Amino acid sequence: MAKVMTINSGSSSLKFKLYEMPEEKVICSGNCERIGNADGIFTIKYGDKKDVSYPVFPDHSVAAQTLLDALVEKGIIKSFDEIKAIGHRIVQGGKYFSHSEMFNKDTEEKIRSLIPLAPLHNAAHLTCFQAFKNVIPDTPAIATFDTAFHQTMEPEDYTFPIPYELTEKYDIRRYGAHGTSHKYLSQEGLKYLEGVKHPRIISCHIGSGSSITAIKDGKCVATSMGLTPLGGIMMGTRTGDMDPSVFNYVVSVTGKSAEEVYQMFNKKSGFLGVSGISNDSRDVLAAVEKGDPRAILANNLFNRRIADYIGQYYVRLGGCDLIIFSAGIGENEPRTRSAVGKLLNEAFGVEIDEEINKDLRGKEAVISTPNSKIKVVVIPTDEEVMIARDAYQMCIVEGKKSN
Repeated sequence: MAKVMTINSGSSSLKFKLYEMPEEKVICSGNCERIGNADGIFTIKYGDKKDVSYPVFPDHSVAAQTLLDALVEKGIIKSFDEIKAIGHRIVQGGKYFSHSEMFNKDTEEKIRSLIPLAPLHNAAHLTCFQAFKNVIPDTPAIATFDTAFHQTMEPEDYTFPIPYELTEKYDIRRYGAHGTSHKYLSQEGLKYLEGVKHPRIISCHIGSGSSITAIKDGKCVATSMGLTPLGGIMMGTRTGDMDPSVFNYVVSVTGKSAEEVYQMFNKKSGFLGVSGISNDSRDVLAAVEKGDPRAILANNLFNRRIADYIGQYYVRLGGCDLIIFSAGIGENEPRTRSAVGKLLNEAFGVEIDEEINKDLRGKEAVISTPNSKIKVVVIPTDEEVMIARDAYQMCIVEGKKSN
């Protein structure tokens, strides 16, 4: 047995889990929130306890130290030496990484070079990695990339139809996101496809940020997010795909700068922009129930875009054996799953069992009827356990070291 920690850091947060491996038992989990602000929040769950405190986190180094000190103070571990490996989630791995990699100078330099593609995330990931390295320098660390699973796409699936010299010079292409989640879902989904020789899966990671991936024989063949997470289906605050000329037209009619419009499309569009109510689907659906016309439009638009991508990927895969719903909305919102199922019914014969679906939240289950031509399931995603598995395999089983 060995203790492995997973770290999922954002620009102002540090989420963590400590596992006993290879049993994959979660020993503790939690979050350091509002890093860089004067009103930090530290939450740690262990056993049947949940402790919340309000320290100040000037930076990620202090957050890392606070977390590690708490593990010892609360008796979760006796010393830092018990942590045998750390796995860091990295949003953008670009063209460089098709699998998890040990942290070393080359890995760091490549992650740093990709900051322009994920400015809020990659920079924070490196800061957090360095923070843990400062505190426990001898503990090996790996980087697990959200983009890695999508590196199996063919050029026809990841190339954009722009002047090719731009593609070559600046590595402009589809990278996707949520790859660790989609990989987990594709593996878990296989238990519903016994006897299928070449499984074709469409996994729907539907939350505030959403992406859909077409998977054949365990490999990604297409995914909805693009160069950045702005592409694909409509999301909480992001536009998803649309006519590129909208960007130039908005710049010209509003007088806003390109950067201002880009931020608008990232942070003020999607559910929030269309409904004018909220970026949270729960708030929008509550307004739908009251008959709010813009909320109804936003919800219908969201569901239609999901169905459109599933239809597109049905063609790309040459059929589909399994549709998976996951992430915040996919796992917890029966109304969204039902609406998407109805949109797919006429063309693809998808039938949702409404009795099973209506009360299903946060649990795994088949939600399609026996007559459905495509099996539909809900599977709660677990990106952290995928990171822990790679960290255990690479750092402990194979004995690799960071440098």
